[in-house]
Amino acid sequence: MNTQSKIAVLAMVTLSFAFGGKVTAQTMKEKTVMVGGAAMYPSKNIIENAMNSKDHKTLVAAVKAAGLVETLESAGPFTVLAPTDAAFAKLPKGTVENLVKPENKAMLTKILTYHVLAGKYSAKQIWEAVAAGKGKSMMKTVQGEELTFWTKGKDLYVKDAKGNSAKVTIADVNQSNGVIHVIDTVLMP
Repeated sequence: MNTQSKIAVLAMVTLSFAFGGKVTAQTMKEKTVMVGGAAMYPSKNIIENAMNSKDHKTLVAAVKAAGLVETLESAGPFTVLAPTDAAFAKLPKGTVENLVKPENKAMLTKILTYHVLAGKYSAKQIWEAVAAGKGKSMMKTVQGEELTFWTKGKDLYVKDAKGNSAKVTIADVNQSNGVIHVIDTVLMP
């Protein structure tokens, strides 16, 4: 082992102790994607990773309010279309605050589960489905209604039941129980 390798191993061990063992050899080797300023680890589940993203605080709060944490921590697999905080900010003023109230839990759950597909679908698989569908692909959500995927140039989009489109801004954020595709607009059933 050369000197640089020894220094790297020593630094990793030191960081591991400094951060309470959270930096492990396994997480150092994983292929991560940066989302909201945080590395997303394929060995962690959807909730564990989403909680670390600075761009998904609203989504995490909504998932908690809807009581969907256990579901998204389960084995899945799931494909989650994850709107950013900026996407939630596009909604009319007061919408999010109203949706997270206990009396609106059913509506919030309906909206959030509309962002989830049963199964793990990579961006490549969705692109292939769009190509096979001659420009679009319909996929059923966990909520029960469909979303329409389409492409423009090198970008992947998804359209909701109301005709609103969201762009996939970060694709293929792999999780232990599925995959997240970050989107720039909240989808509505």
